[in-house]
Amino acid sequence: MKFSENWLREILPNDLNTEQLASMLTMAGLEVEAAEPVAKDFSNVVVAEVLSISKHENADKLNVCTVSVGTQTPLQIVCGARNVTVGAKVPCALVGAELPGDFHIKQAKVRGIESFGMLCSGSELGLDDGVDGLLLLDNSAPVGMDFRKYYQLDDIALTLKLTPNRADCLSLNGVARELAALLGQESPRVVPSQIALSCEDKVGVRVEAGDACPRYVTRVIRNVDAAVATPIWMKQRLERSGIRSLSILVDVTNYVLLEMGQPMHAFDLDKLEGEVVVRFGKEGESIRLLNQKDLNLTSDLLVIADESGPLALAGIMGGEQSAISTDTRNILLESAFFSPQVIQGKSRLLGFGSESSHRFERGVDYANCVLALERASALILEICGGSAGPITDVSAPIHERPSVSVRAARVSKVLGLDFTVVEVSALLSRLGMCCLIENDVVHVTPPSYRFDIEIEEDLIEEVARLHGYDAIPVKPALCRAVMLESPAEARDIDALRTMVALREYQEVINYAFVDQSWEADFGGRTDSLKVVNPIASHMSVMRSTLIGGLVSNLSYNINRKQPRVRLFEISRVFIKEADQLLQPEKLALLAWGGREQEQWGGQDAPVDFFDIKADIEALLAPRKASFVACEHPSLHPGRAAAIILDGTSIGFIGELHPRWVQKYDLNTPPVVAELSLDALRCRSRIRAMAVSKFQQVRRDIAVLVDEVVKVEDMLNSMYQRASAIVTEINVFDLYKGKGIPDNKKSLAFKVILQDTRKTLTDEEVESVMSSLIAELQQRFGATLRA
Repeated sequence: MKFSENWLREILPNDLNTEQLASMLTMAGLEVEAAEPVAKDFSNVVVAEVLSISKHENADKLNVCTVSVGTQTPLQIVCGARNVTVGAKVPCALVGAELPGDFHIKQAKVRGIESFGMLCSGSELGLDDGVDGLLLLDNSAPVGMDFRKYYQLDDIALTLKLTPNRADCLSLNGVARELAALLGQESPRVVPSQIALSCEDKVGVRVEAGDACPRYVTRVIRNVDAAVATPIWMKQRLERSGIRSLSILVDVTNYVLLEMGQPMHAFDLDKLEGEVVVRFGKEGESIRLLNQKDLNLTSDLLVIADESGPLALAGIMGGEQSAISTDTRNILLESAFFSPQVIQGKSRLLGFGSESSHRFERGVDYANCVLALERASALILEICGGSAGPITDVSAPIHERPSVSVRAARVSKVLGLDFTVVEVSALLSRLGMCCLIENDVVHVTPPSYRFDIEIEEDLIEEVARLHGYDAIPVKPALCRAVMLESPAEARDIDALRTMVALREYQEVINYAFVDQSWEADFGGRTDSLKVVNPIASHMSVMRSTLIGGLVSNLSYNINRKQPRVRLFEISRVFIKEADQLLQPEKLALLAWGGREQEQWGGQDAPVDFFDIKADIEALLAPRKASFVACEHPSLHPGRAAAIILDGTSIGFIGELHPRWVQKYDLNTPPVVAELSLDALRCRSRIRAMAVSKFQQVRRDIAVLVDEVVKVEDMLNSMYQRASAIVTEINVFDLYKGKGIPDNKKSLAFKVILQDTRKTLTDEEVESVMSSLIAELQQRFGATLRA
């Protein structure tokens, strides 16, 4: 919202300087984004009148002008402008004047003839008037008057950066009303001149879409002179508000829009056929708009139509068919309230918007329609002449705004100040809100121009704004220093992050919005949660797995020649099951490249399944998980396992599927894993035991078994059969090849035996070993190797 500071001061006189005004508005939530002078500095320029013109005797394109500048003696000035005429009133820079661009005016000879000044164009004064030639002024301009004062150039253009909820301040009256509340002054009111009705003409109006258009107001004005030039004061205010002057009728509607916040439109009455209808578009209909775009209508676009078809896109832009021009004699003036829900999103859908749509989609004051129409009518009759007919007001019942309650005690608690119920009511009343006090509660009915007052917190914010944010004292927060409970069984998430980072993984944070293809590739899902309004087309669904983000990070690093990548992410995933939305937290790991950093002491081996398996076991320790072969859409069919802890699957681990390795250009497959964060948060208590003073005994068992036999099954079976003196059983060798029959493998197990009370005898050791060998022979058909 851009506007002239002088215009605002005319509506609401005040003693604030520009800096104070900008600060007060900003601190009240109406951020002043810019405050810029409307013109560059220049001096000694006055209003002048050309008295006579003669040709320059030494130059065909120059004229010698006699110019009155308000002094007793006229000046002789040489001028080359093509639009200079006798009687024209123009700005004149006198000798000694300083113009923008460090340009100084001196007495000079131009082709042998003395010139005592310069007649100025708009560009020479730093004014963009779009005219090639002198800046022509109104005939009523007083000769000799300081041009800056006449043109009101000692003005500031203020630009407000309004939030979408403050549509009530998209007008000068709205800003003045807000400023009056801040200053404690009476709110200004626009009272249009009384219009004498001089004709009885009306146009029938039928509103078929009552919910979309609860109010539609029109008036016929006949015999207007649409070719009249827009007054300088109106043109200046429009241009300083960022709106280009077009023609008087359009300028009047734009002026009322800026002044009162009510978008309006004028139809050429002679181009209408029959009554005006407010309805939704029909399939097959089209309209050419004022921006010369042809639009095929749909059933969700509200239009203003007559018997011939659509005339305008309601609340957004008028149509070319009924557009006014300088030849227009009779007009139908429209002022309406369109439901914000009907206009919202249409500008984005169509690819263009307007000042009207910007306001309608945020909400305009539906109680202001008639007042704005009267204001526009008065301006048109005053400037263009004509005869005005009666107002046609078609209104559907508009639901009354529900009252919102605010408790004085709650206001005091939130703001940290003591407010009485009377003080709260008085502050809110300054904003035009109707307040009713009941005990410690103020029941507030929002005015028709405030669409953002819905809950108690909205009213507390209003109280804070009016009281002044800078008047709220800053108090140090006080709280009891209580040590928070930290159960030994719960692992802090930051501690978990540290554990993962110490194993050479780097943390990444990815968007929860992902590409639909990621969900299909890495989660096997085609029914992922869709984002209603995605920030980008490739971020259209919510992720159900973290693997896609890590693979994308890996691809990014590979493209930048990184030889070794270790990544992890801790975040939520989003899974819809039946009618429930689950948001579990997960830890995902990815390892790719060499097992160790490149170094001279040994050959580098690529990372494999067992490296990440070891990392997971370290994170779960002292609890032990088992790894069971499984299938997963993101993993290699033969190199994937489910992670089982206490009989429950808590995640998966494996090598990325070759199909995805090829699709995402990864060269070699990474190993990935994803685990439930809840499982990792829990940990078992570590039991401390005294170190035995008796020596441990080691025995090895080497057996041949079928290749399909699982080592895990053999270990579990031996542990179940072993006596209490067996403290550890591990496999330390696997061999297949020369000397080993086909479909067989050789496994070597290390068995550690120890008694904490005495030294073991050979008989005790041999008894235990015989029991373990018998278990392997009976359960797995194992044979001892020689």
